[in-house]
Amino acid sequence: QVQLAESGGGSVQAGGSHRLSCRASGHIFSFCGMSWYRQAPGKERELVGNITKEGHTTDVDSVKGRFTISRNQNTLYLLMHVLNTEETGMYYCAAGARVSVGGRWSSCRAYWGQGTQVTVSS
Repeated sequence: QVQLAESGGGSVQAGGSHRLSCRASGHIFSFCGMSWYRQAPGKERELVGNITKEGHTTDVDSVKGRFTISRNQNTLYLLMHVLNTEETGMYYCAAGARVSVGGRWSSCRAYWGQGTQVTVSS
């Protein structure tokens, strides 16, 4: 019902900047919130930050001042600055959305993208 497609992954030098995008498609009535997660090799997936439907953003402490989450209609962005090698991993987009189910709008449902790889090299 909702497809999330991340893009923008690639390689970047340590200390550099990079931007990821996540485009949502489907029969979406409204978003309840959207988030970025990441998963480093051998580690659990962790929250990077999120943005509410009103546009308020929160970031985890490790990325404060360096990462910015924003959204434009159905596209979520993650702008990353001063990347370090420990931030190498898969970056995932997640969204809570109300969708059409049987002719009615559902409550918030969670959806995930397939992820995009970011590799930070020294």
